[in-house]
Amino acid sequence: MWAMGNYAAVASDLIAPLGQDLVAACGVREGQQVLDVAAGSGNAAIAAAQAGAQVTASDLTPELLDVGEKLAQEQGLKLEWRVEDAEALSFTDSSFDVVMSCVGVMFAPFHQRGADELVRVTKSGGTIGLINWTPQGFIGQMFAAMKPFAAPPPPGAQPPPLWGDPDHVASLFGDRVANVKAQVKTVRIGHFSNAEMFRDYFKQNYGPTIAVYRNIAGDPGKTQELDEALADLGRRHDLGGGAMDWEYLRYCATKQ
Repeated sequence: MWAMGNYAAVASDLIAPLGQDLVAACGVREGQQVLDVAAGSGNAAIAAAQAGAQVTASDLTPELLDVGEKLAQEQGLKLEWRVEDAEALSFTDSSFDVVMSCVGVMFAPFHQRGADELVRVTKSGGTIGLINWTPQGFIGQMFAAMKPFAAPPPPGAQPPPLWGDPDHVASLFGDRVANVKAQVKTVRIGHFSNAEMFRDYFKQNYGPTIAVYRNIAGDPGKTQELDEALADLGRRHDLGGGAMDWEYLRYCATKQ
């Protein structure tokens, strides 16, 4: 799904500031061993490398890793790029000073497995840092709008935006973490001039949206209904001239 469209464009056009925000919140510094889980094209991983860390970027989609590696090379940065499943990482226990994920691990279907892996590969006293879209924010509402048109998820899978609920994240990590700092923030999106432009951009570039449209491709009525639902969502969040604020949870904690 994430190889459909052009997620690297989404990351660079729309949410580039999130990687820097997460790296700063995690206090990434020179010489640290950092793992970016579900790194995509390296939005946060490249920012961590810029801070002087030794960075491993992992993702299930090799096409995105290839894009990220090229972006890093253009900046003279050297990272390790690994094809990995966020729910079954191949790294040994307690390998990294910082383990982070920027709107990444939230899309692994089985949340407890993903959380367990984040904790497992983090050193004692190390940092776990996440940025996730909130259920009530723009992207959470977008997934809610698409849900009636999507294929059924695997049995037991949980909605991605739950990772943006501090109580849900607390239940996943339990007493394995301390010094929790959870803050709801927004990123200003000024890329679109109107709601229809937002909708069409996501139809062309964003894997989950493309997958939903493919699921209903044989039903023009449902396609029109989803078109209208997404455009309406964009209009309701338009702050003027197409600008929108997208809400996310920034979460940082220390492994016990």
